[in-house]
Amino acid sequence: MITIYHNSRCRKSREAHQFLEESGLAFDVRYYLENALNIKEIEALLNKLEISPIDLIRTGETIWKQDFKGKQLSNSAIIEAMVQHPKLIERPILESSEFAIVGRPVDNVHKFLRKLRDN
Repeated sequence: MITIYHNSRCRKSREAHQFLEESGLAFDVRYYLENALNIKEIEALLNKLEISPIDLIRTGETIWKQDFKGKQLSNSAIIEAMVQHPKLIERPILESSEFAIVGRPVDNVHKFLRKLRDN
């Protein structure tokens, strides 16, 4: 099963959602701003994404600039920031049982769908 971590107010997230709909594949939508991820879920996503926590942060967000920018933060502190402030999580994220991608740029969504078909 595919899951999209989705923010319907984000144009890139809406585009990724549309590509999934057009693919004909079954998928779940997780509105992560309303249904926040916990530490274990973020850690699992990071493992599938094969990136470090800072790479999943939207560093342009006001909350990041005001509360976190310029500070030496451990990976666990960055993950906790994402739990407390889900808006900091890069979007959209597409996840399968085996791997995940950040759908920016939108070309990554196409790569994700190709990889699913190849597996």
